[in-house]
Amino acid sequence: MQLVLVGPSGCGKTTVGRALATALGRDFLDADDLHAPEARAKMAAGIALHDIDRWPWLARLGKAMSAMPDAVVACSALRRAYRDRLPGRKFLLDAPRAVLASRLAHRKGHFMPASLLDSQLEALERGDDLEVIDATLPLDAQVAELVRRAQRRSVAKSP
Repeated sequence: MQLVLVGPSGCGKTTVGRALATALGRDFLDADDLHAPEARAKMAAGIALHDIDRWPWLARLGKAMSAMPDAVVACSALRRAYRDRLPGRKFLLDAPRAVLASRLAHRKGHFMPASLLDSQLEALERGDDLEVIDATLPLDAQVAELVRRAQRRSVAKSP
């Protein structure tokens, strides 16, 4: 089963996702890599995406995920409607706005500008489909907690 790390920009989806994939011996898929060039250009210009931009991206992501059934996936998937289109177990990497803003201010070379953080936080829909992970914990602590939860659920489902 895929493990999908969701949350706004700066929460650590890619960093935690890569480390988790390594810890579990799984492939890693970053949904940012599947954005259309036009969507990346919009975000780089500080323009928030709308559903019309996101649906084709989510379709590409779903197709990529179907080819990687055990992958760890990093994907913003801020709204429930987006997450409902994706398979797997979903974890929200949760951090206060100030922490996210600080991380974004220090991030270099990413297409997503810090100016879009507030629009992402407004779009974020928390729900019972998400297991919350404290994204302010050190990387190794986040990965250990994710591994523990993934293994606990796997053992509970074993015959």
